[in-house]
Amino acid sequence: MENQTLTGLLKKVASEFPNRRALSVSGKFDLTHARLQELVDHAASLLIASGIGPNDTVALTFPNTVEFVVMFLAVVRCRATAAPLNAAYTAEEFEFYLSDSESKLLITPEVPIQAAKAAATKLNIPHVTANLASATSHVTLSSAAESSPDLVSQLVNDASDVALFLHTSGTTSRPKGVPLTQLNLASSVQNIKSVYKLAESDSTVIVLPLFHVHGLIAGLLSSLVSGAAVTLPAAGRFSASTFWADMLSYNATWYTAVPTIHQIILDRHGSKPEPKYPKLRFIRSCSASLAPSILERLEESFGAPVLEAYAMTEATHLMCSNPLPEDGPHKPGSVGRPVGQELAILDEKGLVQPEGVNGEVCIRGPNVTKGYKNNPEGNKAAFLFGWFHTGDIGVLDSDGFLSLVGRIKELINRGGEKISPIEVDAVLLSHPEIAQGVSFGVPDDKYGEEINCAIIPREGASIDEEEVLRFCKKNLASFKVPKKVFITDSLPKTATGKIQRRIVAEHFLAQISTAKVPKFGA
Repeated sequence: MENQTLTGLLKKVASEFPNRRALSVSGKFDLTHARLQELVDHAASLLIASGIGPNDTVALTFPNTVEFVVMFLAVVRCRATAAPLNAAYTAEEFEFYLSDSESKLLITPEVPIQAAKAAATKLNIPHVTANLASATSHVTLSSAAESSPDLVSQLVNDASDVALFLHTSGTTSRPKGVPLTQLNLASSVQNIKSVYKLAESDSTVIVLPLFHVHGLIAGLLSSLVSGAAVTLPAAGRFSASTFWADMLSYNATWYTAVPTIHQIILDRHGSKPEPKYPKLRFIRSCSASLAPSILERLEESFGAPVLEAYAMTEATHLMCSNPLPEDGPHKPGSVGRPVGQELAILDEKGLVQPEGVNGEVCIRGPNVTKGYKNNPEGNKAAFLFGWFHTGDIGVLDSDGFLSLVGRIKELINRGGEKISPIEVDAVLLSHPEIAQGVSFGVPDDKYGEEINCAIIPREGASIDEEEVLRFCKKNLASFKVPKKVFITDSLPKTATGKIQRRIVAEHFLAQISTAKVPKFGA
């Protein structure tokens, strides 16, 4: 049973590796696996004393701090549901997420996040703050609840408990609520542990926000259930200036990030190289497609294999990954093979497509959510023919490696020709003077849709629209060449560092038109 719950896996690790480092805050303190377990059980007893019970939802909004990790695991230990929220939300956004998740309590740092506090007050949701003063103290809650350890020891976590509630990033519509069970979490972390052979000798620095599955599941929880160590940057978020120093100080063996962060790390390597880099087993990239040219530069710069993976919230993160070198070659431009679940490419009638034929990527397995919350229409569309439908178009090769073509709703339909924006992005990013690039569809009277792109030039480069178009014409079929190039110094991104084409399109169209900007999706 312990392998079917996240709490069971963590308890097992605390007894197997009690004295190994589990969690550090850079330059401040270290916690062992046994100590982390003690802190979690104590915090869980405070939550129970505050009236939190099974099936209650508790919202948490923090930077990447030790308090977040302890309180997140404590909520799950109480058989309640943790709903981590981005601290940068507006009061209106907090209101939507707090009410949609039906949160019974909001937990924040001692310096409260005002927008979250205002939303909770408006919705009559109690708000408490959490603080851990030192490695030897316990977490204190502002509610002054009394600890009663017996209440926690009697609690048995069940595989069917909903442990985590997140929202999809809503690329084409309003965000959908995704409940994930203890079994979903346990399955996913074990899949990640197995494909990357994570062990107690591993160590990583968290660079991604813990309110999102990538950082939370792949970075934090998979490390903890492996008996491995995790370091949180002192600033509570990614900082390019301290990243390698932390990686060296804490003997990191790997890290996982989104392509945007990999590019920041590469740019800094070009302008301010470190005197020494750690010897890494691998570097992982996920959450958006990594252009083969960036993958190559990362491998050359840091001397480690770069393994691209494919994941989504509804799959409790991981679906596919490229293998470690000892398990076979990894393929640039591919997201690898399915890990711990079934994957098929289906056509619109639900028929499985052979290798080399495009279709929708569909999955099923113990890591997949049972369905969106209060969304019968969304569930009907997502769970057709006995499979979960990802909304991505992909193709499998003869080795079973998956390559993604793009989101079904992001494919650019130019006069009947379907264009993959991922393909155009890869060409843009292979230009030596382009640091970042993204292509997107815009409405067009003649073709229905036309292709545009936006680029950020590399530092010191003097690239213009003419050069971008010349390069694209040389490397792409004529109908795939962007009609217009926006040259900019920043691209709008989501809080998790993703570039959403819909948002980018609206941003740049608004700059050139005072007319009503067409909305891409709701």
